[in-house]
Order: sequence, then structure tokens, then C-alpha cells
Amino acid sequence: MDSATATVINKSDLPPERRDLYKRLDQKNTAPLWEVLGKIIPPEPTPDIVPVLWHYDDVRPLLMEAGRLLTAREAERRVLVLENPGLRGQSRITQSLYAGLQLILPGEIAPAHRHAAAALRFIIEGTGAYTAVEGERTMMHPGDFILTPSWTYHDHGNPGQVPVIWLDGLDVPIVNLFDASFRESFPGETQPNTVPEGDSHARYAANMLPVDWESARPSSPIFNYPYSRSRETLAHLHQHGSLHECHGVKMRFINPATGGAPMPTIGAFMQLLPKGFRGTPYRATDSTVYAAVEGHGRTRVGDVTYEWGPRDIFVVPSWTWTGHEAADEAMLFSFSDRPAQKALGLWREQLRKGD
Repeated sequence: MDSATATVINKSDLPPERRDLYKRLDQKNTAPLWEVLGKIIPPEPTPDIVPVLWHYDDVRPLLMEAGRLLTAREAERRVLVLENPGLRGQSRITQSLYAGLQLILPGEIAPAHRHAAAALRFIIEGTGAYTAVEGERTMMHPGDFILTPSWTYHDHGNPGQVPVIWLDGLDVPIVNLFDASFRESFPGETQPNTVPEGDSHARYAANMLPVDWESARPSSPIFNYPYSRSRETLAHLHQHGSLHECHGVKMRFINPATGGAPMPTIGAFMQLLPKGFRGTPYRATDSTVYAAVEGHGRTRVGDVTYEWGPRDIFVVPSWTWTGHEAADEAMLFSFSDRPAQKALGLWREQLRKGD
């Protein structure tokens, strides 16, 4: 009997002596490894999450309805959780990450708080709102990638004229795995603006660092990565011949002080798929959340193919063959737990040759 088949044995079919042993083991809070070995240490990943696509135009009306039914103050954070169908009820989009769509209406404030979980914001729609992190505000624009590192006070406000919606990504499941979650509200609704807007970019985003600066946390010292700059970079690289057979032109966002990921647990990426691009399938161990920024295309994930356009969101499970195609020039933002996997020596990627 091998470990792979042991997990499906009906214990009622076992000899009486072995059933009696299992009963006594259970009474002592022990269990036979040989019955579950194939399940808990499989030969390759067997994710519980499944591929799924959220069309933005289907979800947005529901989010706007929530905006009519409850205030930002009532909700604290008015968010629709993007739940993976394979993990319903667990507030997860992948096995290790949470995601949701957050709305802030004109004139509203989402009160300041902080928590152990690290968060990213990818702006989907609207201008005129801001995020404040540790006393510095930054204005939000579609396509911007914004951080709120672990245990930093942050609030959101919308003094503008239109609703602003963004994609949240947090490492809540990772933090909760370690039972290390803490949360604390700020004494006031908003934190005071003690740092001039743009200060973090001036200090840390120009290939220089203050001479006496030492990082107080492992996350990036800048917290807004503007889309205009990301877009320009990818377009320049494509113009000069950069093109990966699987990923098109793909760059990872970094902590400029270390060259590593912006946050220890979450990596973020932006990629350009040229018109007519048809990528070689690949797979990796980091389940990945994608948000389409521009253009139209389709992505084959295992046995399913998703047609996507601007603002649509989809997820790719771990170790699932994936191939991107672009009908016109397209931009994809994505995030995953790759930094955590790399830190533990677990991350793998594989390209499928011959396609």
C-alpha cells in the first residue's frame, strides 16, 4: 500500500485490530501518518483554489449599491471581498492572500488605523482621492501601485468629484497562519499631515538615499509607484527589443533601498503584452492575482480560457500551466506571495517548451 492510495481507504474496511489501534490513537490525540502522507506531502502542488475571472462591469454595480446602502464610516472599509470559489467563506483569493474592491465616494473618509497585515492598493477607477501613510498623503490615479506596509497608520479620503475604486491585496492569511494579527485605530478619524506630499519620492526614488538613513522596517520607503512611470518604462523596453517568450515585457516593483520586493510577503509586477503576442505557457508555485489595466486579451489557465479587458481581475492557482495572449497592446498588473516563497527557498517556475 503506497502513501498516495492510503488517504482514500475506508477505515471501516480495515481489519478490526487496526481500527482498534486508530481508535486508541485518536483518544491520545495522535494519528497515523501513513494514512495522510500522500495528501500532506504531495509530489507536486495540489491547490484548493481554482481559476476565476471577475468582470469589473459585473461587480461594479454591486459595489456602488453598497455605497448607497452604508457609509464609509459605518463600514470602516467599504470593500467587496473577492473570494476564490475553492475557498468560499475564508476571505481569500489565493491560499495565502486576501483581495477586495474598495470604494470611497466624494466627500468620504475611511478612518485611520493600522494592522499587522501588509497591504497594497492598485487603483482601478477615478481620480481625486488620496491615501495617507504615516503622515504623508499621496494622490491616487488609475494604474498606480500604492503600499501600506505592516503596522503603519493609513487612511483614505476623497475630496474629489467622482467615486474612486481600487483593488486591495493583503497578506492576512499569512499573518493569521502565525496567529500574529494585531489591529489598532488611530485616535482621530484622520492622521495629521506631518510629511510634505512627495517627500518619500524625493528621498528614496532617485537612485539615492539620505546619507544617514537606516530602514526601520523591511518594506519599501516609498509607497506610491505611479502608473505613468511604469508604463513609460515598459514601453521603452519594448521599443528597444525586450520581449520574454512567456511574459512579454515584465518588470517587478522593488524596494529601492534593497532591490528586493516592496514588502516581505507580497511581490508586485507590471507587464506589457504587445498586440498579437502569444506567450509560451509557464507555471510557477506562486498563485497570482492579475488586474488588466489596458487592452484586451485572453489567458489560458489549465483547461479554461478567460477573455479579459480593462479592469477585469483573474487569478491563477499554483503550478498551473498559464499562457497569455493579447488582441491589442495590453498591460497587466499582478501580485503574489513570491517574496515569501523565495525567502523560504520554495519558489519554482517552469516553461513548457515546444508549444
